[in-house]
Formats: sequence, C-alpha cells, structure tokens
Amino acid sequence: MFDEFGPEKIIEVYNPKAGMRGIVCIDNTSLGPGKGGIRMTPTVSKEEVFRLARTMTWKNSLADLPFGGAKSGIIADPKEFDQKKKKAIVEAFAESLKAISPSQYIAAPDINMAEKEMEWYAKKNGNKKSCTGKPKKMGGLPHELGSTGFGIYHSLLIAADYSKLNIQKATVAIEGFGNVGWFVAKYLSGQCKNIVAVSDSSGAIYNKNGLDFNKLAEVKEKQGKVTAYSRGEVLPSSTILDFKAYILVREAVPDLIKESDVDRLKFKMIVEGSNIPMTESVETLCYKKGILVVPDFLANAGGVISSYVEYIGGSEKKMFELVESKIKKNTKTVMDIAMKKKIQPREAAMEIAVSRIRKYCKVCRI
Repeated sequence: MFDEFGPEKIIEVYNPKAGMRGIVCIDNTSLGPGKGGIRMTPTVSKEEVFRLARTMTWKNSLADLPFGGAKSGIIADPKEFDQKKKKAIVEAFAESLKAISPSQYIAAPDINMAEKEMEWYAKKNGNKKSCTGKPKKMGGLPHELGSTGFGIYHSLLIAADYSKLNIQKATVAIEGFGNVGWFVAKYLSGQCKNIVAVSDSSGAIYNKNGLDFNKLAEVKEKQGKVTAYSRGEVLPSSTILDFKAYILVREAVPDLIKESDVDRLKFKMIVEGSNIPMTESVETLCYKKGILVVPDFLANAGGVISSYVEYIGGSEKKMFELVESKIKKNTKTVMDIAMKKKIQPREAAMEIAVSRIRKYCKVCRI
C-alpha cells in the first residue's frame, strides 16, 4: 500500500456506544488538505478506502485544485437501522475526526451519504469547512446539482472527437442510473438520441432504437427501477457489458470489468464515471483491443471541482462554469499527450498529476 506518495495516515476510529466503526485514509497533502468523500457500506475496507484516496490524490492534482487526496468509510449497513441511528453514527464519526478535519481532511458525500449526512457531520464537527456537499441553507453546493455527471458529459464529448465518433449517431450504454448516471443521460439526451441501454440494481433495460430519457427518468422516480420502463428488453444488470454500443459510461459497481470480460466487449470507448471501475491491467487489455478508456480521475472530477467552489464560497453559476472549463481543458490536454506519445490516456493523465505532486511534495523521492 505504501510508496513515495503515501498514504500519510490511515486512521481507524470506533465508538461502541453509537456502534460506529470508521476508517480514514489521508493519502497525500502536498497540494492541500486531503479531500474525499465518506462511504457507508457494510463491506468497506482499508484497502478500498486507500485505493479511493489515491484516486483522489491524482484527481485533485489533475484538476489543478489546492486539495490533497483522502477518503473515508463507515462500516455499517444503513438498511439495518433508522435515521436516528444513522445520525448518531455519522455524528460519532465527525466527532472522532475533529483533530484532523478540516485541517488535514475535508469530507464529502459518497455511497449512502448525501447532503443531510453532511449537515450532521458539519454541525457535530463545529466547522462548515470540514465537509462539502452540504445543504444550500448551509452554503452548500450539493451533488444533487449534478456536477459530476455534467463533467463526465463534457469529458465524453471531447474524447469522442478524438475517437472520431459522431456523438449524434453513436450508441451509448450507461451502467448505473443513480445521481451521476441520471445526469449523464440527461445531458447526453440533448446531443445523442441513441442511449440504447441503462442499468441499475434492478437490472438493465435495452432498446436498440434508443430509450426516451424523460420517460425513463419518470419511471425511475416513481418506481425506483429502470426495469419498469416498458419500451425495451429487461435483462440482468451484468449484461450491460454485452450490449453492442459505441460508448459505455461506467457509473456504479467498482471493478465491474474483469480480465475475463475484455474479449466480449464491443465498445469503442469506455468513460469511467465511477472510481476504480477496473484495474489498470484491465485498462491495458482494453487499450490493446483498441478501446479508448477515459480514466476515472479525469472524467469524474466535476464533483470535486464543485466541492472546491463550495469550499471557497462560490455560486452555482461559478461551479458549472469551472467544471466545464476545467474538464474540457484537462481532457483535451490528456488526449493530446496520449495521441502524440501513443500511450493510454491514464498514462498521460498520470504524467500530469504526478509532476504536480512531485513539484510540491516535501517527502517524495524526486
């Protein structure tokens, strides 16, 4: 786990009264305090938190933000308790981190953690700068504004140009139709009329002639699952990898694509909307097969860019402007380097991110 970049700290916290067990990984603070969300799942582990924290190190560096990389996890299943219990757990976690948050760690929403939980966290911590993604009444720019999906959309458009894909004709499959995938589909539906498949935990819906975003969104809101959409074929979620589409947007399950899956992929481009969607070795196999993979810490940086705007007290308008400008600029820069050097986009993005970290790192071996 440890290399020249970090992690600097791995902290485990426990509060037996609240039933709270948590993990914090502060990976690298060369560019500023560690920034990364809190996920609450029964299976979150030190390794998972570290991998996500390292992704945040590269993401913040590539986005040229004054944040380092960090992440945290609360080991709990929110399906097993009520809101009162959840609040007690989140507050216990916030209280346990007062010594390092916000000086070394700034939290944010992640799986099973949204603006309500950030309100609990900030109030218990006693400092509004201890987290982002807070409610609007607290000066927040919550993720529900769709900043991550907005950024992925712009990264996809730029990358499609480099892949010589006509976005108005290219078919798209979206894995995950939650807060991020929903917004990607929304923005894409204005440019691309060929979103042919969408999946969520209930399964996948496929229609080779395209899905109607407005009707799909209505079904998801009312019934909570995309499989209730009546104008397509209902299939298991795993079949999303088998669909014939030019572009796959990954939004949900970590490590969904395994080495054994690469041969069956028919996509020309994969946009990694979720963090750690596949291992680097799998990405390499995709590259060798001729699939352009837009790496996670490039494509989905809209969320942390939005967090930065909230952190400095900026407006929604400022947030959307900065997300669009930074994502477009970074994607073009990465793709230019990748094409010029004939390397994977991840390698090109890493060159930029690592050079910035090393410039300011006091402990890295240069």
